[in-house]
Amino acid sequence: MEKVILVDEHDNELGTLEKMEAHRKGVLHRAFSVMLFNSKGELLIQKRSGNKYHSAGLWTNTCCSHPRPGEQMEKAAQRRLKEEMGIDAQPGFAYSFIYKATLDNGLIEHELDHVLIGQYDDEPQINRQEVSDWRYVPIVQVKREVQENPGKFTHWFKLIINHPEINAFIPVQN
Repeated sequence: MEKVILVDEHDNELGTLEKMEAHRKGVLHRAFSVMLFNSKGELLIQKRSGNKYHSAGLWTNTCCSHPRPGEQMEKAAQRRLKEEMGIDAQPGFAYSFIYKATLDNGLIEHELDHVLIGQYDDEPQINRQEVSDWRYVPIVQVKREVQENPGKFTHWFKLIINHPEINAFIPVQN
């Protein structure tokens, strides 16, 4: 039974709750979203597997998940990058934000999302249980795609890609 870390709006830990129960109740919990860019400044995005318990089949950032109780955020991001994408990288903290969204399957995503940024130039070795497709895309193009077809992207990715703070961390394209 996987648990998430419950937090207040200042990221102070309040306890833990089973992951699905937290998403059914819409309780604020800690999460992370990783954005990996290649040396050309293109963002590595993934299409979530049809097996995912919510937002299945939608395009999103490189990797996202929840840290385990007692697990440091950077270590959690490294773990999930390896599990989902077969990538060994060490992204660093960029910023965090809180959002709440009603999702499919009667679930509510209420997260204090820590955005981590890193660099990776190779092809991922995706876990098909987690990811159905991937691609590197110029940031200008993905922003246009999100604007033209918002229903093809996860809620949190649309917030990240349009968040004013993200621009400070996007590498300049060659």
